[in-house]
Parts: sequence; structure tokens; C-alpha cells
Amino acid sequence: MMLRLWLISLCLALFIACRYGVAAATLGEPADTIARDTRKFSGVLQKSSVRAKYRVQSFASGTTATTVREYVTPSGIVFAVAWNGLVHPDLQALLGNYHQDYSKARSRAVREPGRRGAKVTTERLVVETWGHMRNLQGRAYLPELLPEGVSVDEIR
Repeated sequence: MMLRLWLISLCLALFIACRYGVAAATLGEPADTIARDTRKFSGVLQKSSVRAKYRVQSFASGTTATTVREYVTPSGIVFAVAWNGLVHPDLQALLGNYHQDYSKARSRAVREPGRRGAKVTTERLVVETWGHMRNLQGRAYLPELLPEGVSVDEIR
């Protein structure tokens, strides 16, 4: 009886995961890239909220206990992502075409001893990471795509 109940629960969880997936669009791309990136993260859509000049989609990754928030312009382009959790998310998946810029700039950045946070800035991208064990946070945004009147401080 317990095995049957466990199998039913497992099937239900798999159905929900396959049906709803994870909302993970790539920075700088249309929000409809969500379907393509669903398989890159194991998580569940949490909520979507609409602000005056943008929309925020949140999802939690079940495997890494990390919450990711994506900021989408009214025209449907992802202009920023922010996260917090036990680990940093897969930045290559979230940054998409901007990951190579980030990697190059990060390799040239000088780490200050004793500092846990980092800020990597390129001509097109800003990535900031900070936090401590079990509470790692960060954000990445494209300054040129920030909607008019939106402050960087709103990306959290």
C-alpha cells in the first residue's frame, strides 16, 4: 500500500514538473524562451507579479534550493535576473549570449582579499554577487534595457 501511494505521489510530481516546468528565460532574450530553458533547471514556478514598468517572474529550483527572479520589460525582453539561495544558479544558462563577456571580464577582475562579494561590469552587462554560506545572492542586468524610471535597486 505504501509503495503504491509513493508511486502515485511520484507520478503526480513528475506530471506537475513536466506540465509547468520552470520559468527560466535568458537575459536579453524574449520571455518566451522559457520553454527552451525549462529543462536546464529543476524547479517550480512560484509567482509572477506586475509592476508599473516591468513584470517579475520567480521560480525555485528544487535541486539547489535557489530562487531566481526574472525581470521582463513590457515588450517581453528579460532585462535582469536576481537570485538567492544555497548556491548561485547556472549563470551560463541565465546570461546566455552575455556569458562570454562575463567570463572574460571576471577572469581579468582583481579579487580583493577578504571580500566575498564581486561586481563584474562590461560594456553591456553588470553582474553582482554577494552573501555568505547558505545565503548566496546576486543579480545581473543589462543597463541599456532597463526601462525608463526603473532603478537598479529594484532588482533584488
